[in-house]
Amino acid sequence: MVELPHSDVPGRTPGQPRAPGLSTQAPPGRDHPRYSMYVEEGFSGWAWFTGGLMVLVGLFQMITGIVALAGPGYYTVPTRNLVIDAGYSTWGWVHLILGIVLLVTGGGLAFGNMVARVAGVALAALSAVVNLVFIPAAPFAATLIIGLDVWLIYAITVHGGEPKQAR
Repeated sequence: MVELPHSDVPGRTPGQPRAPGLSTQAPPGRDHPRYSMYVEEGFSGWAWFTGGLMVLVGLFQMITGIVALAGPGYYTVPTRNLVIDAGYSTWGWVHLILGIVLLVTGGGLAFGNMVARVAGVALAALSAVVNLVFIPAAPFAATLIIGLDVWLIYAITVHGGEPKQAR
């Protein structure tokens, strides 16, 4: 613990002695300012979390694409009421291809690949835009995926560099 200046300690006059046990030295055993599991184990929790989250978003995208391809009658909204007037088979392929690319990028994120970080932010933003346009057809699923995309962008941009910092 660090001792505060005499004027900053309430109820203590300048001539009063310090309390026993207080010192200005750091506690023993804390030579390193920050512990990193990546240095010890080669494992970064945030990298694996973002990779797993991106794989989850990719799976949701693939499920949405397969549903759109297999049964366009599942959606009660006609395609002309969507922001972009395209058939559900087109939307199905868009979601399916985007989901596959998200799966692959999620694997790269889990291992701390820098290219996967950049691609991950771009793909999560693209996924959010695609689902924003697709909201009239599947409001709950699209809103869920958009929320996960926003969380994913946050996790990649704020915590994505932790494996690199630990090396």
